[in-house]
Amino acid sequence: MLRIAFAFSLALAAPAAADPPEVLAATAVPGPGVWTISVTLRHPDSGWDHYASGWEVFAPDGTRLGYRELTHPHVDEQPFTRSLSGIAIDEDVDHVLIRPRCTLDGWVASPIRLDLRR
Repeated sequence: MLRIAFAFSLALAAPAAADPPEVLAATAVPGPGVWTISVTLRHPDSGWDHYASGWEVFAPDGTRLGYRELTHPHVDEQPFTRSLSGIAIDEDVDHVLIRPRCTLDGWVASPIRLDLRR
């Protein structure tokens, strides 16, 4: 419970974003013991000083399961989809949370829920 409170207090402490990265779609594909998460983002990337710089996947208890770093702006590629493989998710977890970030405004305050279909 403490992890959840900590994770969300960090989210609330993030600066307000004028145009935060937006998760348009997300999928979770199970594999042998691990999952692949794909996330489609939209963000008004303007160049190297302001772009969507990543997204994280975490369990309902606040445990970070993975982070997908985005290392360059996607000015001319909007929206765009990137994936992260090898994410270990416990059998009793029925959903994960996804939260994007950008270089200027930081983490989006409210993560989105992605239900897992086993």
